[in-house]
Amino acid sequence: MTEQKGTCSSKHAFLKKIADLNELRNIKLYIGIYKMNSSNTLKIGNILSENEFAYKLDYIPEAHCYLKINGIEKDFTNNTSDFENLRNDILEEIEIEPYQVNEFKVNYHQDFLRKWIEKQNNILESVITFESVWSLREQCIKNLSS
Repeated sequence: MTEQKGTCSSKHAFLKKIADLNELRNIKLYIGIYKMNSSNTLKIGNILSENEFAYKLDYIPEAHCYLKINGIEKDFTNNTSDFENLRNDILEEIEIEPYQVNEFKVNYHQDFLRKWIEKQNNILESVITFESVWSLREQCIKNLSS
């Protein structure tokens, strides 16, 4: 935490594990899939609206980890994180255990994304591929890391 390193997953899993070890049952760990866009995730810039693909996306579903303490969402990703920025853009959330922030989170996110892409292709009558959307997502995450 003091090194300002790690992700939403590692930080919140660590805090949940500490809560569990101290038998604090009112602290829960969640994955939320939210509509990542330049309004709620400022550092991604214009990647979604200015990509090399033929389609423009208003958002990409992104997986984000956070805690609920007494049922109230708390985001400890960094000093400026505020769950209120995401609240209205949450598409789905599930409670998980700390060990699930790695492989399970990625699989859950990718499964959600594949279903979302299928729906988008039906609505837009176009062909958006998982690979192209994942590539856009990776560009967004790279911007977030810088």
